[in-house]
Amino acid sequence: MYIGLDLGTSGLKGILIGEDQTVLAEATAPLTVSRPAEGWSEQSPSDWISAAEAVLDQLAAKGLGAVRGIGLSGHMHGATLLDKGDEVLRPCILWNDTRSHEEAAELDGDPMFRRLTGNIVFPGFTAPKLLWVRHNEPRIWDRVAKVLLPKDYLRLWLTGDHVGEMSDAAGTSWLDTGKRDWSDDLLAATGLTRAQMPRLVEGSAVSGHLREALAARWGLPKGVVIAGGGGDNAASGVGVGVVRAGEAFVSLGTSGVLFAANDGYQPDPATAVHTFCHALPNTWHQMGVILAATDALNWYAKLTGTDAAKLTGELGPLQAPAKTVFLPYLGGERTPLNSATVRGAFTGLEHATDRAAGTRAVLEGVTYAIRDSRDALAATGTRLENLLAVGGGSRSDYWLKAIATALDCPVQLPVAGDFGGAFGAARLGLMAATGAGAEIATLPKIARTVDPDPTLKDAFDAGHARFRAAQSAIKDLK
Repeated sequence: MYIGLDLGTSGLKGILIGEDQTVLAEATAPLTVSRPAEGWSEQSPSDWISAAEAVLDQLAAKGLGAVRGIGLSGHMHGATLLDKGDEVLRPCILWNDTRSHEEAAELDGDPMFRRLTGNIVFPGFTAPKLLWVRHNEPRIWDRVAKVLLPKDYLRLWLTGDHVGEMSDAAGTSWLDTGKRDWSDDLLAATGLTRAQMPRLVEGSAVSGHLREALAARWGLPKGVVIAGGGGDNAASGVGVGVVRAGEAFVSLGTSGVLFAANDGYQPDPATAVHTFCHALPNTWHQMGVILAATDALNWYAKLTGTDAAKLTGELGPLQAPAKTVFLPYLGGERTPLNSATVRGAFTGLEHATDRAAGTRAVLEGVTYAIRDSRDALAATGTRLENLLAVGGGSRSDYWLKAIATALDCPVQLPVAGDFGGAFGAARLGLMAATGAGAEIATLPKIARTVDPDPTLKDAFDAGHARFRAAQSAIKDLK
């Protein structure tokens, strides 16, 4: 058996799989976020340990005597600060905390950061948060002995060792992403040294072994290996089998992610594409990130006094886009705009615009934002041969048909199942314990494939052109 633990912002999920990767048990424990000031987002690392204990208590009911490996996944970019005795110095500053926007702009103004990391320094990344602590909490700064990412604090509890891995480390702004190692120059630019970082392993490698006291507590054997694991998106990529060049998935959740695997390092920071190490050796991945996907549809549903499923269910077959255009920037945008201030809009409203026309415009607007991410990925040389659709939005046939047509790429819908970060973490645990590699991270069985509608390709191309024109018109409005 193998365990995957996925530390999410709103909860920790555990999954238990067998040797054949069949899911044997699942468990969850909730987590809450503290927002003590505007733009702040924090969690107490001790809550992560309590959640992990609750999840392992639940999984132990299945019997864990056959467990050989544990993998870890978690939300990225969080700054967990420890003193020399491994005591937590302050609550963890999370990925969606924007307090360090000035520090991020300062670091991004140094060309070395984009050149070595392959990415813009976003306010949510780890390095600007440490600079904020240096400027605003000097007594805490002076005591920082180690900086760990969230899942790596769980690893410290599980193994007693300070270890990280490349996919998560790539989101700190301290990693030389092409060399897959910490950059001493980037660390020095924020007043830190390599000694304050965890050592790095690949996500499928052994990072340590489960402490005997914890193994005895939950009935695991001695010597259970802990895999390096992965950041949440990289682990999800392993879970859904997107680990080879040409493979990709689109996640239609609250936010939208277009995730593609690469066998080479192809950064282009100016596109606002994230280029990170994957959780497997000699593999990288790229992501276009859209801040409002199903979030935009749910906003429109609330505005119209109905629910999202009813809105999409009344649309019928795919239609050519009308004049109405929706820009889904309800809270800023990552790819390709990299703007925290841009806001959404409807344009081209007319007497004929009814509720269904508004729904189609919202789905089309998110679809065009995904196409923008596809174009940004293509600018770096990344090609998409297979596109899997996951997330709640993939339940809408109309939306899938629109995405397939706008991207001119078949969209595959997996059979029902869990292919997220916890499953990917369990796969990485299996790899670390057995020496297996990417060959076990197979793509899921496909329930059906949604093909582009060639008769509507030109109409969607024209719709995207209108979207881009509207984007240009509103992006600088305050």
